[in-house]
Amino acid sequence: MGIAILLGLFALCVLIGMPVAFALGVAALAAFLHEGLPGLIAFQRIGAGVSSFTLLAIPFFIFAGELMLHGGIAARLVRFATALVGNRRGGLGIVNVFSSMLFGGISGSAVADTSALGSILIPVMKREGYRPDYAVNVTVTASIAGIMIPPSHNMIIYAVAAGGGISISRLFIAGVVPGVIMCLCLAVAAWLLALRHGYPARPFPGWRTVVVSAAAALPGLFTAVIIVGGVLGGVFTVTESGAVGVIYALLVTAFVYRELSWAGFVAAGRMAVRTTAMVMILIGCAAAFGYMLAFYRVPDELAATMIGITDNPIVILLLINVMLLLAGMIMDMAALILICTPIFLPLVVSFGMDPVQFGMILMMNLGLGLCTPPVGSCLFVGCAIGQVAIEKSVASIWPFYLAILVALMLTTYLPAVSLALPNLFFGG
Repeated sequence: MGIAILLGLFALCVLIGMPVAFALGVAALAAFLHEGLPGLIAFQRIGAGVSSFTLLAIPFFIFAGELMLHGGIAARLVRFATALVGNRRGGLGIVNVFSSMLFGGISGSAVADTSALGSILIPVMKREGYRPDYAVNVTVTASIAGIMIPPSHNMIIYAVAAGGGISISRLFIAGVVPGVIMCLCLAVAAWLLALRHGYPARPFPGWRTVVVSAAAALPGLFTAVIIVGGVLGGVFTVTESGAVGVIYALLVTAFVYRELSWAGFVAAGRMAVRTTAMVMILIGCAAAFGYMLAFYRVPDELAATMIGITDNPIVILLLINVMLLLAGMIMDMAALILICTPIFLPLVVSFGMDPVQFGMILMMNLGLGLCTPPVGSCLFVGCAIGQVAIEKSVASIWPFYLAILVALMLTTYLPAVSLALPNLFFGG
């Protein structure tokens, strides 16, 4: 009965439109009270959920991303990508993917990627004769690079949800190869669709233009080098790297590019505070919810059920992927990381999978959920920028979904895709 109250009340709260964080908290509190546990313990679990030094990195990364969003870095990355790869047929689609790969490695946010690059590239692509739904679809799906390529605050949430025993540095470096493979698959899909629709190719502007645009983009790109390189080199911790990233982003956007206005700074701070508050409330409530999931032995029961269906690891991983994809379609990514990690991680570890590899599988699955209806935030942002109806976008987005699924299958069944770089840097 208790588990029915926990899961049923959570589902009911979500269905009536309650924010996911509050739905988790209400369901957890009801389960605590049903079991005769003091309600104070529920609030202690919420407090314990956010009392982690590692979580301090999240507001720093979010603020750094917001500063770069308002400070002209995205426009310079687009100019560099256009000069480098824009001369292919349908080159703006490839530029879109390449720009997302570069900007994702700086902002660490798929929604920020969609907003910043979409505002620049979608209008340009429409003026160049690209179909609006094509421009939106390539922008939205390529934005997942912000989740995979370091730094990514979602990987920090995963590390916390896993109990803190996973190295965030390993997670950061593990996302590089899957992220690049995914972007390459998306670039191929964008190119094939461009050939099919006969989209134009721009003339090559010359290597001088490439070098000049690269030099202009370099200070912004160096943000990721400082953050990730500093962590890998042992210069500072992940949390300290976030603070250094904020300082560097502020210096670059305000004094090198000179495009960060006071209004932009205030807007960046406001959005960073708002997003951080949402994430922290979600993490705290999910901690209490996860406590009750463990109390009712939900992970053990689910594992027993799946093993009862089949003991083939290949099939079990496929079932987990399907469940994650379906869950990603109906719930926010951060909430699902916090809910699904304690459920599925013990199961895949029992089959010998490295937790770092599962983290990459989780990121890519739930990242795809940001691009799918009915609650895909990146899809909504992209369609709003491109002024395209969501149903029209979804009707033609499937080649990009297939491209991401190819990368997902490679990440799922080839451990080296996720683990080769971490093992090279840290041993393993």
